[in-house]
Amino acid sequence: MNWSSVSQTLSVVGCRDKMLLSLQLLLLLTLTIRTDGYFYTMIKECIASSADLTDAEYIDTYYFNKVKYVQFNSTKGRFVGFTEFGLETAKKWNNRPEVQQERDELDRVCKPNLEIQFSHIVDKTVKPKIRLRSEEEASGGHPAILLCSAYDFYPPAIDVYWLRDDEKVTMDTISTEEMADGDWYYQVHSHLEYTPTSGEKISCVVEHASSKKPIIYNWEPHVSQSERNKIAIGASGLVLGIILSAAGFIYYKKKSSERILVPS
Repeated sequence: MNWSSVSQTLSVVGCRDKMLLSLQLLLLLTLTIRTDGYFYTMIKECIASSADLTDAEYIDTYYFNKVKYVQFNSTKGRFVGFTEFGLETAKKWNNRPEVQQERDELDRVCKPNLEIQFSHIVDKTVKPKIRLRSEEEASGGHPAILLCSAYDFYPPAIDVYWLRDDEKVTMDTISTEEMADGDWYYQVHSHLEYTPTSGEKISCVVEHASSKKPIIYNWEPHVSQSERNKIAIGASGLVLGIILSAAGFIYYKKKSSERILVPS
């Protein structure tokens, strides 16, 4: 069958593994034939996770009544059976000249199409705008809550997590799924509950295809209103004390210069 005669579907899938973010392109062709209550389905896939296509893979899978029975994988270069009938079919097909055509599909169909999709879709990335702020301050035994938000980014695959003193936080965090803004851009939000400790370092980390390195934002705590009032009162008292001391010193020097010394 000629691929050009059948419509193809593109999907972009985000993959997270050991704090690394990658993109996976999948070109998918599906053909289903129904005859007398029996279903025969063939699915052709072109998969790649890197733009240089070094890991590109072509998979041709056959199903009978939704049961996978035989599959060709370009990495193995041959058909593999999954049922008794599939084993017999794979053995027969691997001895036919047509198996070479299956091996050629990776270079003939997959790589040219994947290259186009990477250049026109995946490479068109938009770096997220990051906002890090406090939603609730620690008080009365209740922990503080920080919010890290990423806005206006594309593609939607993204990873947002927290570091505490450069160690990844695995508890007390809540993150939303990527949400579409309706204008091809996306947003995501992550909350962190924590009890502030003097000298600690809190960071929000964002990994996205638009940046080769993780984007790190360090939390710089702001002084609360009550603490600002205390600081202001203390500073005012200090300034007033300095002014009064200086005035007293000037008055003393002036009086000393006016004093007349009388010999005894």
